[in-house]
Amino acid sequence: MATISASAASQLDQSALKFLEHGHRLLINGKWVKAESGRTFPTYNPANGEVLSNVAEGDKADVDAAVKAAREAFDHGPWRKFTASERGRMIWKLADLLEQHTEELATLESLDNGKPLTIARAADIPLAVDMLRYMAGWTTKIEGNTIPISVPYTPGARYHAFTLREPVGVVAQVIPWNFPLLMACWKIGPALAAGCTIILKPAEQTPLTAIRLGELIQEAGFPAGVVNIVTGFGETAGAALAAHPEVDKIAFTGSTEVGKLIVHAATGNLKKVTLELGGKSPNVVMKDADLDIAIPGAASAIFFNHGQCCCAGSRLYVHKSIFDRVVEGISTEAKNICVGPGWESASQLGPLVSEEQLNRVKGYIDAGLIEGACALTGGKQIGEKGYFVEPTVLVKTTKNMKVVREEIFGPVVAAMPYDTLDEVAEEANDSSYGLAAGIWTNNLAKAHSLAAALRAGTVWVNCYNIFDAALPFGGYKESGWGREMGHNAVDAYTETKSVCMKVA
Repeated sequence: MATISASAASQLDQSALKFLEHGHRLLINGKWVKAESGRTFPTYNPANGEVLSNVAEGDKADVDAAVKAAREAFDHGPWRKFTASERGRMIWKLADLLEQHTEELATLESLDNGKPLTIARAADIPLAVDMLRYMAGWTTKIEGNTIPISVPYTPGARYHAFTLREPVGVVAQVIPWNFPLLMACWKIGPALAAGCTIILKPAEQTPLTAIRLGELIQEAGFPAGVVNIVTGFGETAGAALAAHPEVDKIAFTGSTEVGKLIVHAATGNLKKVTLELGGKSPNVVMKDADLDIAIPGAASAIFFNHGQCCCAGSRLYVHKSIFDRVVEGISTEAKNICVGPGWESASQLGPLVSEEQLNRVKGYIDAGLIEGACALTGGKQIGEKGYFVEPTVLVKTTKNMKVVREEIFGPVVAAMPYDTLDEVAEEANDSSYGLAAGIWTNNLAKAHSLAAALRAGTVWVNCYNIFDAALPFGGYKESGWGREMGHNAVDAYTETKSVCMKVA
């Protein structure tokens, strides 16, 4: 294999390496087809910048075909006739198939995204499996209500009134590159549970596990057209999906800037929209925190997944009495992180996903230093091959700096001291984002007080990056609309229909 050494390749899942050897097509109406244009594009190994595989480049014509297939499958196909139990069993079967192919999928994710294979194996794939199993259980629990009504202008009349929860219809789902397979399952799980049909567009940087997921969807026996997969670029395929008049809903995870473009495009037919967008999450260490837990926890909050997490704890607020001790501790943690290719067993932090992302992160670090910040550790690119950057701790940062205001999406934390609880609550909320937050304290009253004051969709106390399929996740303000996971996600893929019958 050209992209990694022969000795390293021999240690990896061989079915994953074979998967890379052939070109990959679009899944439309149950068939793997070339793009209408015939064009393909490469997907790269971020650890060395070399081509991993070539993928069909779908655009508007392919989106039209995929939407037509999904529309037909929803309106006239067998999917609508499946019982709730049958849908649930099929989703569960897909989860079983993912679990059986854990090593293959983890290997593809690691090679395409850059994340350590150990992380993909332990977190990404098991969480994706768990999400599908959780949603499989929801198929039989999507219920309406009976409602006693009183109508003053029809005295003496009796009515039987009730609601139905019905699938919203054809949904387009655009997923990001930081957790490609997991985000795909976050999206398709509730949509399938509700009975929708889907056009899935993976990120152009990381399309491989979505394509393999499509093969497993076919193996699980889903009818043709229920799940269609169009690989391609955001400005072509993604834009066509957002604006398509036959799409009933679009769900997007990615940057706030692109989310706003999707909202604008969706106005053509007023399609339903859910968005899980960016973040600049505050992480607060109080003076009574257990620093043996808080220091490694705060380090993990920003450096996990190379800092490429929308909820990364990138604004660190530490009580002034312990500020030096905490930032020195986090800097030590950063220095001890083993940075390397994802396939190396010792790697704890891999490369950024692309050269574009590397340049973006380096640009933010440079801007921070120019504005007066100081890198206590890190701040530089590692090597000349691949997209590696040092875990970076910035101090002497102020609230108006770009590194504090804007989402970097890399392993860079801006640390700032604070004095009072009121002060840190105000500083933490001084952001256009509101996705997540962290609190480290042994004082229960202060934990509750600050958690209530923070305008964020998730607040972690004495932990960080804890996710579960039953726990809703989403943001306030410019961090998005709606919630992923939990019953909230299922609700987002249904319509409520009221039925009123006169009985007397």
